[in-house]
Amino acid sequence: MIQLNFPKYEFRFKSRENKALIFDIIRKKYVVLTPEEWVRQHCLHFLLKSKKYPSGLALVERRLKVGDLDKRMDIAICNRAGKIELLVECKAPEINLDQKVFDQIARYNWEARADFLMVTNGLQHYYCRMDYEKQEYIFLPDLPDYK
Repeated sequence: MIQLNFPKYEFRFKSRENKALIFDIIRKKYVVLTPEEWVRQHCLHFLLKSKKYPSGLALVERRLKVGDLDKRMDIAICNRAGKIELLVECKAPEINLDQKVFDQIARYNWEARADFLMVTNGLQHYYCRMDYEKQEYIFLPDLPDYK
């Protein structure tokens, strides 16, 4: 896997049936190591270790109802009351972070109503704070640390 634009973290790997697996620290199991999963695991470590979000508030690959469709959000960080505070969309490094990707997280956020959004392909990261009164994204230079 390629080097990503995150700090260096320690990961646990293993192989099964000729497939590389990486340990997911939230789901507490090994998952197939795809390029998108490589980004997701780096992002999880970034949120938990660098930004100090509590692991008990993190959700990974959870179902989210968007209209009549069942979707899967990559990462969400909730507050202690269970409301999603941060919604993260992870893409493989070769995926361009274009308007289509931002439209996707906006659709997911229509239901989630998160305060912050993050979009990453591991090489580029975009952070936004939502202003629901003005119905706009406010792009941020960095994601705030957990309070």
